[in-house]
Parts: sequence; structure tokens; C-alpha cells
Amino acid sequence: MSADSYSMANIAAERRAFTKILEVLPQQAWDAASLCAGWRVREVVAHMAMPLRFSTPRFIGELLRSRGNFARMADRVARHDAQEPVSTLLHRWRANEDTLWKPPGGGLQGALTHDIVHGLDITIPLGLKHPVSDASLRTVLDHATSPLSRKHFRLDLAGVRLEATDLDWAFGDGEPLRGAAHHLLMVLMDRRLPSGALDGGATARFTTA
Repeated sequence: MSADSYSMANIAAERRAFTKILEVLPQQAWDAASLCAGWRVREVVAHMAMPLRFSTPRFIGELLRSRGNFARMADRVARHDAQEPVSTLLHRWRANEDTLWKPPGGGLQGALTHDIVHGLDITIPLGLKHPVSDASLRTVLDHATSPLSRKHFRLDLAGVRLEATDLDWAFGDGEPLRGAAHHLLMVLMDRRLPSGALDGGATARFTTA
């Protein structure tokens, strides 16, 4: 089995696990706020499915409509697609559980990161458990701490050492900031976590009041 085949099988398994969470969400939860600023659960799910559904020509066309600004395009498309019924949003996600997609410059690690991070954008504020495997978490944490990812997010971790409490993983030098591995991943993605999710002197920098 090729490395890509193994990775794609892993991605599909994580997607199916997340589908099970979406399938039992009550209707009102789809309108709850996510960790993505300005997006509800429905916008996040719409965004997660977007790169799996769009052909390359359509993606380029949508990007050109937004004058090459990906963030603007992603927001516009997510808000448009989020108007669809929950059943449609869920079907679009479920129908693409096995779809191969590699973000430019990110490869399959980038695809896995995209799925898991946005899944956590939904489950953390809802107080739900997101059963991501340890192997996937390690892969995504390694991707998130790569020079390219750190340059993209421009996160200031000066003087902070991230230490997972549920996984043998750490990153950085300085005062320890401890938390579950999935919470530390969201720190790396520049998300603000709920109070109590982290422990350490720098907690206030990465959590809400």
C-alpha cells in the first residue's frame, strides 16, 4: 500500500467518525457559534465540504470572483452554501468522505489538518467529544508546527512550551502551557479556547475570558 493510500484511508476514517457526530446534532446546534470567527456550525460544515465538491475550474472561477483572495472567497461561499437545509449540508459532507483532495502546498497532511481542525471548531464550543485518533493528532500537530504553517498563522509562541497532557508530544521552549493535544492544536491554529481548557502562566493569551 502506498503512503498516499494509507493516508487517504486514515482521512476517510476520520471523516466518517465526524459524520457520526453531525448526524446526531440537534437542529439548533447547526446555528450555534463555532471557533471560526463569524461562522456558525453550518458555515463550517459548508466550508469543509467545499474543496471536496468543487472541480478545479470552479474553484479557480470562485477565486477569481473574489479577486484572488482565498479568505474572502471561502467566507462568501460558506455563507452562501450555509443557507441550504441541514440535510443538504450533511449529504454533501457524507457523500465526499472518500474524496481525495490535497490543498496546494499541504498535501494529504494538509487535508487531514483541514478536516480535524474545522471539526474541532465545531465540537469544542458545543462541548462534544471529537474522537480523533492519536496517530492523526500526531500527524496534524507535526503539520501545524512546520515552518510553512507557522509562517502562515504568524502565531507568537515566544517563551511558551506546549505540552500535551494526553499524548507524548511537546513543542517550543519556555514556560509550559499544558492541555489536551487537540486543544494545543487549536492554539497552533490561532483559536481562542474556552476558559479551563489550558493550564499555565500564558493561558490568558490563548483562551477567552
